[in-house]
Amino acid sequence: MPTVSEIMSTDVQVIGPQETLRSAARLMQELDVGALPVCDGERLLGMLTDRDITVRGVAEGLKPDESCVGDVMSAEVLYATEDQSAEDALQMMGQQQVRRLPVIDNDRHLVGVVSLGDFALRQDGHIDEAMRDISQPTVGGPL
Repeated sequence: MPTVSEIMSTDVQVIGPQETLRSAARLMQELDVGALPVCDGERLLGMLTDRDITVRGVAEGLKPDESCVGDVMSAEVLYATEDQSAEDALQMMGQQQVRRLPVIDNDRHLVGVVSLGDFALRQDGHIDEAMRDISQPTVGGPL
């Protein structure tokens, strides 16, 4: 059974917590991604999603040129470790309804990101159960 390090993407763009929301949104647009790991150097501090910018930033009236990534990022981050089994990471993604996980080493340094796409492209077997779990509406969420 492969480990997370065998299927993860290692060329990961990150953003610092002091960067503005506008610069984060522009970077997401440029990279065509909806999430960025937030790091202080190599150390993972949190995750920033396009939803964080919209719901925690814009909807709350924060100014995109003045407010920082650290103001709206998710600091409680679900992550995988590089030596964790790919199957365990996929199961965790399904249970927690996330499409990507940052991958850290023993010093909490970011070493990659594993996504559903990585599983689809690099791992034998089926990801259908995790995809169903991730796609299930949450209780109290939109229909």
